Amino acid sequence: MSLFSCRLLAALLAGGLLAALPMRGEAASEIPLGKVSGLPVPRYVSLKTDRVNLREGPSKDHRTAWVFQRAGLPVEITAEYETWRRIRDAEGTEGWVLHSLLSGRRTALVMPWAKAGTQPLALYARADDHATVVAQLQPNVIANVKTCREGWCRVVIGTETSGYIKQDHLWGVYPNETVE
Repeated sequence: MSLFSCRLLAALLAGGLLAALPMRGEAASEIPLGKVSGLPVPRYVSLKTDRVNLREGPSKDHRTAWVFQRAGLPVEITAEYETWRRIRDAEGTEGWVLHSLLSGRRTALVMPWAKAGTQPLALYARADDHATVVAQLQPNVIANVKTCREGWCRVVIGTETSGYIKQDHLWGVYPNETVE
């Protein structure tokens, strides 16, 4: 672990911030930490810009395999190497991107696995199946994740539409993950 990572981990522990990181049902000592960032690996982040090159390896010398064109798209970091992060998208596509093109802002996709013609999904005013429906969400809508607990996530769509959706309808949060 680098000196920076050691200092970051010590600061997180001292400030009690490490407890706010997702546990995904594991004991804190069992969560693998990235050797570069000192943050959990795997973890979800989002794309910072609307043009992100996905490379076959961790350098600009490697071929660009894909170009993402959707800022805010959630991706999962699965490995770290220097300034590069290996990521996976909701479709399972994997490759390497520069860490500066990623944001810690949590986003999620609404049911990206749904087939064409799937009915829209209700966004509720409260974390309750019987609450008022505030919107109907199509599959693949990007939601800004604000909180998740007890199987529900509070999300914001666009700049104003806010509500609750069941956690298992989202790709970008782990099952039973608490997001604060």
